[in-house]
Amino acid sequence: MLFNTPQYILFLPFVVLIYYCLPKKVRYIWLLVTSYYFYMQWNPLYIVLLFSCTLLTYLCGRMMETCEVQRKKTGCFVVCLLLNLGILGFFKYCSFAIAILNRLLLLVHFHEIRWEPDILLPVGISFYTLQALGYLIDVYRGDIYAEKNFLRYALFVSFFPQLVAGPIERSKNLLVQLSRPQSFSYENLRKGALLVLYGLFLKMVIADRVAILVNTVYQDSETYSGFYIVVATIFFSIQIYCDFYGYSTIARGSALIMGIHLMENFDAPYFSRSVKEFWRRWHISLSGWFRDYLYIPLGGNRKGKLRKEGNLLTVFVISGLWHGASFAFILWGILNGLYQVVEDILEEIKIRIKKHLKGGLNVVESDEARPEKRFSKTLFHTALTFLLVSFAWLFFRAGSIHEAHEILQNMFAENNWTILFDGSLYELGVARNYMNVLSASILLLFVVDYYKYKEKDAADLFLRQGWWFRISGIMLLLFSILLYGCYGELYDVQEFIYFQF
Repeated sequence: MLFNTPQYILFLPFVVLIYYCLPKKVRYIWLLVTSYYFYMQWNPLYIVLLFSCTLLTYLCGRMMETCEVQRKKTGCFVVCLLLNLGILGFFKYCSFAIAILNRLLLLVHFHEIRWEPDILLPVGISFYTLQALGYLIDVYRGDIYAEKNFLRYALFVSFFPQLVAGPIERSKNLLVQLSRPQSFSYENLRKGALLVLYGLFLKMVIADRVAILVNTVYQDSETYSGFYIVVATIFFSIQIYCDFYGYSTIARGSALIMGIHLMENFDAPYFSRSVKEFWRRWHISLSGWFRDYLYIPLGGNRKGKLRKEGNLLTVFVISGLWHGASFAFILWGILNGLYQVVEDILEEIKIRIKKHLKGGLNVVESDEARPEKRFSKTLFHTALTFLLVSFAWLFFRAGSIHEAHEILQNMFAENNWTILFDGSLYELGVARNYMNVLSASILLLFVVDYYKYKEKDAADLFLRQGWWFRISGIMLLLFSILLYGCYGELYDVQEFIYFQF
């Protein structure tokens, strides 16, 4: 069941209505039943994997808490960790591993493995596996107590708003809220509904419309070469952001209606002034997971500069592999890691130059104190960060090294910058009137994100306005979705990009 379908628009109010009619002590059971029903709408058989992950981590958590011998506790933890990673690895990387092995066998003149497994990746498996393993690691460390109520823990792993594509919640946040259900709140209802509406706007009006242009260019990069690819790559940056941010916003809104606060997963990332800042603001739950459960255990920045950069690159290689079984995703991860390594080196050089230049530090500080200097510097760093991140997205979108190589060749094959002004962009599947609506929608996104970048909540600001302003804004979003949302032929609903991960 997708968020951008009539089924979900009917499903959510039904769940919420029954939820608040039930006694608080049994509400979690209702949410568990509806969450499993929600997940089974894709493939009922894969509920076995979700249940297995839940049961394994629950039993291991209980065993670790009661185990008094550290060696046995560690053994239990390692076995459970390997089992869950093994299940994830089989479904996500089996075909990829066989393809690599066959290449190696050919190099040494051995016969190929003639097995081509037709494995359908279970939707959401990467997300709920990481969430369950995060709980397991917290229990092993002693940061939390193991949850004794199996049904409540099962809900923690499968809570339907964030089950399929996050945010990847921490047990300290979500488990506590599930054990202490809140009473109905009108404020939660109206803010949650507004978030759901805005998320649908991001997905259907911006992301799915931009996808038409991006797909037109990337599927025929020989015809649409040069600046067509540049424009499509920049638009893909907008597409993937609005697609994933839209999902997270709908998830947060759906949960908030029931009084459950999910973590913010995006914090105006395209206003970042460095790639390092970008990754503090993009997919925050995943970045935080890798930081706390991988980067810091590897040594973080405590083992010297060289080890720090090595740990950083390791994390981003794994992050790329987590996103997909392809060398293109790995290269995407390496590229983002290298960006940050170079940033660290340049920052260190900058500091050394300041120390050696007599009075140089004071001069720089006085320059930065000037508003016009500060604005131009911020604008330059923000634009450069956006371009670097967008270039990396090219490999993400291509999906394979071969396709990425072809797209890069075609990008530099022709200098046709005039297409930016002669109306050629209107021939990429998005008519002029839709492009105008798309431009206005992106402008609205820019304003909301800028307000958010200033650490303010646009939703709260909107809800504090007069009733006529609120109604006008809601009707504008609603009619934009109904009139300009991208539905496709015969209501061909577009899946969210991160469902494939």
